[in-house]
Amino acid sequence: MPQRLMLLDTASLYFRAFYGLPDTIRRPDGTPVNAVRGLLDMIARLSTDYQASHLVACWDDDWRPKWRVDLVPTYKAHRVARAVPGGTDIEVVPEGLEAQLPMIRRVLELAGIAIVGAAEHEADDVVGTYASQASLPVDVVTGDRDLFQVCDDAREVRVIYTARGMKNLEVIMEETVVAKYKVLPQQYADYATLRGDASDGLPGVAGIGEKTAASLLLKYGTLERLLEAAEADDGGVSGPVRAKLSAAGAYLEAAPAVVRLVRDLKLPTLEEAGALLQPVTGDRRSELEQLAIDWNLGGSVRRLLTALDQRA
Repeated sequence: MPQRLMLLDTASLYFRAFYGLPDTIRRPDGTPVNAVRGLLDMIARLSTDYQASHLVACWDDDWRPKWRVDLVPTYKAHRVARAVPGGTDIEVVPEGLEAQLPMIRRVLELAGIAIVGAAEHEADDVVGTYASQASLPVDVVTGDRDLFQVCDDAREVRVIYTARGMKNLEVIMEETVVAKYKVLPQQYADYATLRGDASDGLPGVAGIGEKTAASLLLKYGTLERLLEAAEADDGGVSGPVRAKLSAAGAYLEAAPAVVRLVRDLKLPTLEEAGALLQPVTGDRRSELEQLAIDWNLGGSVRRLLTALDQRA
C-alpha cells in the first residue's frame, strides 16, 4: 500500500458523530455512546476509503489558547461555558458528549490510533504542523473551513471536508478553494481575516464581505500588501475601502496571527507518535473487544478492527 497520512480534526468529528446519531444509544449504566460509535465508524471508513497508512487524531489540548484571546478577545467567546482565570476556559460541550471523551481516548489508545495535542495550541495547529512538514501525501479530515489553508497540490495535501455529512464528503484541493472563494489556499487566512467568521468570534472588517475580500486579495495578493497600498496615496485602494480598513486597524494588526495556523510546533515524529496503522493484537485487542460488549459499542469496534486488520 502506498504511504498516505490522514490527520483528523478530532473534535470536529466527534461533535458531528454526537449530533448525527441518537443519544439513546447508551451503555448499561445510561451513559451515551453515540459519539464513540460514530467516531470509530468514521475512522474505519475514512482510513479504508482513502487508503491511509498513517493516522493521527489531532487533539485540542487548548481549544481557546490565551495568546489568541489576548490578540482578539472575542475569539470563540460565544462558546465559553465558564471562564478559568489563568487557565483554559471551559467550552460549551453537551453533558452527554463530555462523558464520552474519556471513552473516546481509551478506545483510540487501545486501537493504536495516535493522539497528538500541543500545550497552548488547538488541534488545527497540530494539523497545520504535520501537514506542512510531512514527507508523504496528506488527507486532512475536518468540517472546519479554516483548514483549507493547508491545501497544497504540489505537496499532495488535501482536505476531506465533512460539513455536508459523511455521505457527502468533498475532497478540497487548490482548484476547489479557488472555485469556491476566488482565493488561493495560501490567501485563505487573509481572506477569513477580512470577511470575518462568526463561528470563531472573528468580527472581520465592517463592510467587507466575501466578494470584496476576494477581489482585494486578487489585486494585492496579501493582506500586508493591501494595507501598505491603503496607506499610500497612489496605492489604488478606493476611499471607502481605505476608510473601512483604517477603522479596523487594531483588529487587522492582531487577527492574522489568530487565523493563521501554527506550522512549526515541536511534535513527535510520525514514528514516535505511533501513527502507522497496524492490526490490533494480543491483550489490547481482547480488552477492546470486551469494551465493545461492556460499553454497548455494537459493530463499531469490529468495523475498526477489520479496517486495521487490512494493514497487515
